[in-house]
Amino acid sequence: MNARILDGKAAAARVLARVAEKAARVKQRRGVAPGLATVLVGDDPASHVYVGQKIKKCEAAGMVSLHVPLPSGVSPAGLLAEVQRLNRDPRVHGIIVQLPLPKPLDAEPVLLALDPTKDADGLHPSNQGRWMALKSWAEVRATGLPLPCTPAGVMEILEQNSVAVARRRVVVVGRSNLVGKPLAAMMLSADATVTIAHSRTENIADLCRSADILVAAIGQPRFVKGDWVKPGAVVVDVGINRTPEGLVGDVDFTPAADRAAAITPVPGGVGPMTVAMLLWNTAQAAEK
Repeated sequence: MNARILDGKAAAARVLARVAEKAARVKQRRGVAPGLATVLVGDDPASHVYVGQKIKKCEAAGMVSLHVPLPSGVSPAGLLAEVQRLNRDPRVHGIIVQLPLPKPLDAEPVLLALDPTKDADGLHPSNQGRWMALKSWAEVRATGLPLPCTPAGVMEILEQNSVAVARRRVVVVGRSNLVGKPLAAMMLSADATVTIAHSRTENIADLCRSADILVAAIGQPRFVKGDWVKPGAVVVDVGINRTPEGLVGDVDFTPAADRAAAITPVPGGVGPMTVAMLLWNTAQAAEK
């Protein structure tokens, strides 16, 4: 393997150290610790594990975690009422509604019901619209607006590892509202030339081979093959897929690592950054 490993655990630890410092300042100045409320509907095991990680990280950073479990049969009106209650709760500075919601619940009206100032996931349209209207990544960062956690985590791990984005060709494989679209916008604001590839893209392998920075966020195990990677490229694997062999990413790691200059592993790459940026958003909201 030739590639340098971009260690997401180490990068997340640095972010969480900054979160702890900010939380301490807020508590000293205002007498209250930043509070993150997590709304979990139903009994999905993966979601329970993820929420458990958030609770532990909150406590370690000196923040307050308020967990709100709801039954899978909760009505849309009942879920919205719980979100509105948290909007009014002065202990709460950030709210996350764990997605996906069990059917037939629709996530869109729930996200719209969030107080944008408590949007810990950075998914409220008013927040996304505000930062996407800005030209530069420096301006985006300076606003203190909550940014979508996984894309912001990708930008953070690249920055910490001195991976230049400006004037680089970036290909993002995946066009989801959670990752692909906002990450493409962030890369554009950082002066990259960006292409989004998706399920209808023709000659996707050749397009990937043109990338200086290749991001895989399509949700299919080992979708990106090793020979799709341009020699010397940086590969960011956002995917986390459960297979009989264990957790794997959207990139076929070993052959890709033989061609790339740097690559994120799965697990231990982008995953830890998502939780870290969630807490960062909450601490910033408390400070503001």
